[in-house]
Amino acid sequence: MRFSTVCALGGLVAALASAPALALDEVTVALAIPPAVHDGAPYAAADELGYFKQENLSVKTIVFQGAGALLPQVANKRVTFGYPTSEPVISSYFNGKDILPLRYFYNGVPGNTMEFAVLADSPVKTLADFKGKDIGVGALTWGTIPGGRAALRTAGLTPGKDVNYVAVGALAAGFQALKTGKVAALNFNSSWNDMLEMSGTPIRRIAYPPVFAETAGNGFIAHVDTFRDHPDLMVRFARAYTKAQVACVANPEFCVRAFWRANPQSKPSGDEAQALKDQATLLSRRLQRVLYTPSGQPRVPGYYDLKSIKAGIQAMAAAGEYPSANVPVEQIFSNEYIKQINDFDADAVRAQAKAAK
Repeated sequence: MRFSTVCALGGLVAALASAPALALDEVTVALAIPPAVHDGAPYAAADELGYFKQENLSVKTIVFQGAGALLPQVANKRVTFGYPTSEPVISSYFNGKDILPLRYFYNGVPGNTMEFAVLADSPVKTLADFKGKDIGVGALTWGTIPGGRAALRTAGLTPGKDVNYVAVGALAAGFQALKTGKVAALNFNSSWNDMLEMSGTPIRRIAYPPVFAETAGNGFIAHVDTFRDHPDLMVRFARAYTKAQVACVANPEFCVRAFWRANPQSKPSGDEAQALKDQATLLSRRLQRVLYTPSGQPRVPGYYDLKSIKAGIQAMAAAGEYPSANVPVEQIFSNEYIKQINDFDADAVRAQAKAAK
């Protein structure tokens, strides 16, 4: 090799060594409620275990007050993805004028986790018993409210007349509203009710009718332009997120610690060992509901059961929450990238997670 060639190669190697690494693709995820350990831990785990970085991503979350406030952010491309409930998106198809240019690509909560919780000594035992009562929600912009109203309508109640929704705030503020009698019940998700119960407040849970059990809850949604132009971004993000969920099943204690490190203000004071045990239980319960059916069968992470979604929409229409069930479900919910999203070595992820601290 001639000296000039050696010098040229040496210069190229030096230039490559000094060149900055490729910039990570920045992803912002809009959330409708503040993340707690049960739903926030996978983000922290994906960051600490390097799953986002492996997909060349830098991910941050932003909280808005409910799906009604979140969806315009995605529709106007101010954020990359959103994580809203499906009711507001479905509803946009009924007027035919303001259809949101959005589409779901990952079913984050395939089983309905919403429920009504009353104090254990409450006289309310069935949905019909809510007549004349106030029910607390975090904010009146919550996208889960139509589903709750539909559940109440199946019991013959008319929301706004027989029963009222009241904004009481999320988590602790809502818990206090229930404990002090400001409201008769909370219409929160099951994990939040787990938190209330584990904090020492005995409660009774009142489930939605079975037709609402398997449906589309919160999921990751993107602008239709992202589907067209950057599907790889959706795949890379969702794959890292799914890896983190698998990791958190394998080692929930690590994921709790990772969440505490990412959100120091969330770490409970007092007995750290007990707090770790309790929050690991919360996380494990949530992942069991998300990644497995009630009978214990594993789900395909992110997959939309379109048949069940159509049945739920039909029930919403029958309850008067939707003007009809004529909705292009396949246009709203996509399983197109689920195979690519789940294309990773789950056993390797579990092994890595079990070794993490």
